[in-house]
Amino acid sequence: DSPLLLSAVGGSVSIKCRTSQDVNAFFGTHYLAWYQQKDGGVPKLLIYAASSRASAIPARFTGSGSNSDFTLTISGVQAEDAAVYYCQSFHEIKTELTAAAGRYCRD
Repeated sequence: DSPLLLSAVGGSVSIKCRTSQDVNAFFGTHYLAWYQQKDGGVPKLLIYAASSRASAIPARFTGSGSNSDFTLTISGVQAEDAAVYYCQSFHEIKTELTAAAGRYCRD
């Protein structure tokens, strides 16, 4: 079961996300997102790129972290913030490109 976090209205709560391997980063941007899901509805994007708020998301939601440790903080909790929160991480798929030198002939 996921942990249950309790907060009084107006309080602050921090939700931790720890990944088993470092999250993919590109030019300092970590590809981790946070979602809010209420009553089995469609998950709503809150935070992308670890710390950027999605459109129309209140400033009380902030994301932070790097590598494999990330946090979603809700400051000034409101009653409507009661929900399930998920983090989604993106990890690099390592591929190997081998170039072969050769001579190409045309008739």
